[in-house]
Formats: sequence, C-alpha cells, structure tokens
Amino acid sequence: MVDDEPAQRELVGGFLRKQGFDVAEAPDGRTALERFRKEPFDLLLTDQKMPGLSGLELLEAARAVTPAVAVIIMTAYGTIETAVAAIKGGAADYLTKPVNLDELLHRIAQVRERQRLIMENRELREALQERHRVEGIIGESGRMQEVLSLVRRVAGSDATILIQGESGTGKELIARAIHYASPRAGAPLVSVNCAALPETLLESELFGHEKGAFTGAVAARKGRFELADGGSLFLDEIGDLPLHLQVKLLRVLQEREFERVGSSRPVAVNVRLLAATHRDLEALVRAGRFRDDLYYRINVVSISLPPLRERREDIPLLLDHFVEKFSRRNGKRIGGLTREAREALLRYDYPGNVRELENLVERAVILTRDEVIGLEDLPLGVKEREGETSGETSLTVLVEGLERRMIREALARADGVQTQAAEILGISERVLRYKLKKYGLAGG
Repeated sequence: MVDDEPAQRELVGGFLRKQGFDVAEAPDGRTALERFRKEPFDLLLTDQKMPGLSGLELLEAARAVTPAVAVIIMTAYGTIETAVAAIKGGAADYLTKPVNLDELLHRIAQVRERQRLIMENRELREALQERHRVEGIIGESGRMQEVLSLVRRVAGSDATILIQGESGTGKELIARAIHYASPRAGAPLVSVNCAALPETLLESELFGHEKGAFTGAVAARKGRFELADGGSLFLDEIGDLPLHLQVKLLRVLQEREFERVGSSRPVAVNVRLLAATHRDLEALVRAGRFRDDLYYRINVVSISLPPLRERREDIPLLLDHFVEKFSRRNGKRIGGLTREAREALLRYDYPGNVRELENLVERAVILTRDEVIGLEDLPLGVKEREGETSGETSLTVLVEGLERRMIREALARADGVQTQAAEILGISERVLRYKLKKYGLAGG
C-alpha cells in the first residue's frame, strides 16, 4: 500500500488487514521500490500522484523487478487518459478516490483470480512441455543434426511422414517431436504398434466397431483414428499391416473418412499420419506384401534414423544424459563412469541402438555400489567385447584405480574436509577438487 497521505494508508491498510491480508505500507514510490526489491509482494496498491515517483513510474519500475506482480492504481484525478495509461503500462486495475472499500475488495478478488488463472496456465504449459519433452533425441553428430533439421522443417506442415530406422533408434521419439512442434500439438497424439496386435483385433483397434459387430462386441467403441481426430496418429511398424487393412488405411488417407467394423456409415476424421518401420518397404512392395499406392501415399517425407554405431560421437552425450536421468530416478549420486567402463561402452556396437544403451546404463546405475560406474557393473557381453579390443589392463587404469582408493581413504580420515584430505594426500586442494570431479566421487 503506497500513498503519501497517512490517513489513507491507515484507512485502506487497516481495512485490508481485517480482511486477512498481510499489508506493508510506504509513504512514497522510492521507499516502496526499495522495499519491493528486498521482499516479494503479490499486489502493489499505489496512489497515482505522489512526490518523487508517480504511481505509473512505480508501476514500471516494480514490473521491471518482478514482471508478474499485480498493480492497482488509485487516484483522485480519475480521467480516461490516466486509466488508459495505467492499463497500457501493465496495471491490473484502476480505482478512483475516495476509494470504496467494498469495491476495492471486489477488484482485489478479481485480480487474484486472474493471477491464479495465469499461474495455472503457465504451470500447465510447463507440465505439458515437461511431459512431452523428447528425452533421447540427443545428438551433435552430422547425421543427427540433419535429422533434427528435417524434423523442424516438416513439423509445421500437415504432410504424412515415414520414419525409417532399426529397432531402438528412436522412431517414436521423432514422431512425438514432430507432433508437439506442429499446430496439432494441443490435440491428441495416438499410437498403435501394428506388429503388437493380432490381425483379428487390429482392424477394430484402428477403426472401432459397432455393438454386436463380432462376438464380444457388447458395446460400440471408437478406434484410434477417431480418438486422434484433430491430432496425429502414429502407426509404428506399418510394414506389418495386413494387406486388407492397407486398403482401408489408403481410403482414410485419400477420403478422410472410414467405417467402423459392423457399420456402413462413414465417419469423417481430420488426422495427420506419422508412420514408422524398421523394414525395407520397397522390398515388401516388390514382394507384393505392401501396396505400392499406399507406400507412395505415406512416403511424402521420409526421415531415416541412423543406427547408433554410425553416430558414435553421440554416445558420450547419451551416456552422460542417461547416467544423470537414472541416478535421479533411483535416488543415487552417480558421478559418471570409470575410464575403462566408458571406453568399453564407446567400443560396443549396440545392435539394440539407443534403447539398448539406455537399458545398459539403467542396469549399471542400479547395480553399482560405488559413486561411479565401473567395468564390473556392465554385462558380460560388453566386457568381453572390451577385452577383445583393449587387451590387458593398462597402467593408466591401475593408477586411476589406486588414486580413487587413496582419495576415498583420505576423505574418510578427514571426515570429508577437503583441505585436510588434500594435506593427507600431499596435493593441493585445487588438484583434489579436480580429481573428485574426474572420478565422480562425493564432494566433487
């Protein structure tokens, strides 16, 4: 509450305190601004005409400190021009003096409701972004930068996209990235794995059915196309779609309508199709197992994801990302990987691609008893491959292992005090901090 008239401050401030508000008072704009910079306030109730800073100048200065603060301007000089200037300057509301206390309470309630809605919307957007944040699309390699550039270019269109790549390369993540960067982001993204459902259920799953359409159809049911109306439908492993359903899918793409199982009534839909496969669709077309007209219809834009073995420069980034992710999820403090463990994971070929790497790191985080993942925490297949290529344990590895043990012992003797631990080890505190960070030990 900012006003150069003590009686006004006493009247309005006292009234608001009786209504349960926590009220601070200031006799002028400069005093108010100094306090505002030190303490958080939800609402600034200020007179317009005051010595020094005016109400509008205080409004501008306060919003520069806290853009979200709500401001109500009070003035005895109530003109349209002043009101317009206040609202344009960012004021939440405007009152003329003498202030009607009931009206003030009503205006404050309106401001609080608006602020609540703004906060809820902001939190909802942040939650939505977090929920659909595409973890795993990590890559600085040239191949992945080309993929991500293509994703950004096609996201704004309504074109059908065919995403190709081996299992585990992140095809669904790319589909999610396209959908949530598109104008359809606020509508559903519905996924179907064509290889995971039996042929007898797939048609009903995609197109829905009417009551009594087949044994067990006790009620009408919407299919995935209807559920995705206005949004996107992701058909994973589209190469496994039976031929008779390929015909029905082609009609949906061409006519934007279909019939439920057991019905002849067309249902109109507005759906963007995102399809993915690890199969060679051109070879399936030549073999007569995939319709050529459907292939050309879904292959408007093709995105090919490289296997992890062809973008090895991205493995260190993925390793660090997954170590941090699963450490947090499992409530552990894992600082990284030992040199031999990292080298083994860098040499491995990853037939399961990024998904396999993610699973390997999760397993290692769960199994390790240390604050750094070692070679002993990795599966036998990875260690065997590492042994084939790296030969005997190097002197560097032995020295690093000895250093880690000595640092742990010194920290234990010094009760975690790094200055004392450095003295015990005969090194500087700066060197100790470097090695703590290097080996992922506590305190680094």
